[in-house]
Amino acid sequence: MEISLRGKYAVVAGSTQGIGLAIARTFAEQGATVIMIARNESVLKEQAELLETPEDQSHEYYMADFTDPKQVQDVISEICGKHAIEILVNNTGGPPAGPILDATEDAFTDAFNQHLICNHILTRAVVPCMKSAGYGRIINVISTSVKIPLKNLGVSNTIRGAVASWAKTMSLELGQFNITVNNILPGYTETARLDSLIAVNAEKRNVAEDVVRAEMLADIPMQRFGKATETAAVAGFLASPAASYVNGVSIPVDGGRTGTI
Repeated sequence: MEISLRGKYAVVAGSTQGIGLAIARTFAEQGATVIMIARNESVLKEQAELLETPEDQSHEYYMADFTDPKQVQDVISEICGKHAIEILVNNTGGPPAGPILDATEDAFTDAFNQHLICNHILTRAVVPCMKSAGYGRIINVISTSVKIPLKNLGVSNTIRGAVASWAKTMSLELGQFNITVNNILPGYTETARLDSLIAVNAEKRNVAEDVVRAEMLADIPMQRFGKATETAAVAGFLASPAASYVNGVSIPVDGGRTGTI
């Protein structure tokens, strides 16, 4: 089974922390040249320099704020002008927590632009290179909420579902070119995002964060939170030649928490 990414160029969005950073590190270890995109230039530079180089890769980074689709368009155009990208990871931070009825119309518009529109911009830019290479892997990091909506994440549930439907549609169109489009659905994972959700929930209910944490753990059959590296391992497989016939699926990485088959 070939899981090497030797000689391939991979763009990983939202790659300065959490799952995005873990995926960038995994790809680098597998031999890919990783091009990181995020908005914090100092952290980008620091993390890019720390990526492994088993194949003497020369990793790069670009700064872009996903709240500004035009900025994302400019950056990916520059990247594609230099490199033939064969792997794309669409990943960006989730919308703020809160009940759906408390959300403003602008909150939905902003989240739609940040997630679906920016994903579409990145994907349209890299697909021509993937078609020419006869190899493409588009991986979207979404959420288990596309299977079962999560409480107190009204905007996120809505937008993540839209991204999953967009991805499935894209997979139907691109499969003929040996380009696969798949979604990873992280469950409760030890990241800054999880810490924020716990804090917001605890404050809203006026209980200790440990109470919220314990309740969340009780819902997970494995009785622990996931690690970003565990989600990254699935991305490493999906990006590789070994996953050549896996297309149009949404894979939960959640310790068995999601209550669907």
